[in-house]
Amino acid sequence: METQVKHGESLTRSAFLLAFDLRKEKLTQRGDLGYLLRAATLAELLLAGNLADESGKARALTAPAAEPGSLRAVVWEQISNPPPRSWRRWVQKHNGKAVRLVRDELAAARMINVERRRILLFPVERITPRKAYLSRRLAERVGQAIRGGQPVGLLDEDVRVLAALATAARLKTVVPSWREARLRRDRIQQLSAPVEPIATALRKSVDEARAAAASGGG
Repeated sequence: METQVKHGESLTRSAFLLAFDLRKEKLTQRGDLGYLLRAATLAELLLAGNLADESGKARALTAPAAEPGSLRAVVWEQISNPPPRSWRRWVQKHNGKAVRLVRDELAAARMINVERRRILLFPVERITPRKAYLSRRLAERVGQAIRGGQPVGLLDEDVRVLAALATAARLKTVVPSWREARLRRDRIQQLSAPVEPIATALRKSVDEARAAAASGGG
């Protein structure tokens, strides 16, 4: 059974919707989004018992019920054949393709609009939510989970995990500054417990990508 946050959306789709900056009416941090989406998919598989953590590596157990061509199906196929490898490898692998797959799923479900045009011969893509209130409510729930007010043990597991992953990805729609994340470090560690190796792999992947971009290597 799929892990769901609300309105029938998986963790992965919810992570995509959470990345919308509604004030600017656009996706934020698109360079990191693929890592977040793959991490969310890995979290779904781990929580559903399809994967297990084996000394910091993802071990395939049982095949999930996944729509052919979906990100879940793609990630499972990648992991199920080779021997166990690090979570970071699976967070980073084909992360650009992950964005396209989930984008197309959400567009087909009429959850987002995708507009394509050319500016000076260069293709430009604009993605906007069709139901902005869903992204807003999701950001509120995840933000509240991060800031506290309710014991972590009483939170819905999907909201808890999404909050952990959004924080690991430094998603500004729910964590405006790294200073705030540091102030809530203990809370975030508690949120991350069910998917700790994935959250750690996501955080390191995002940090590595940003460091490479800052030094001109990305």
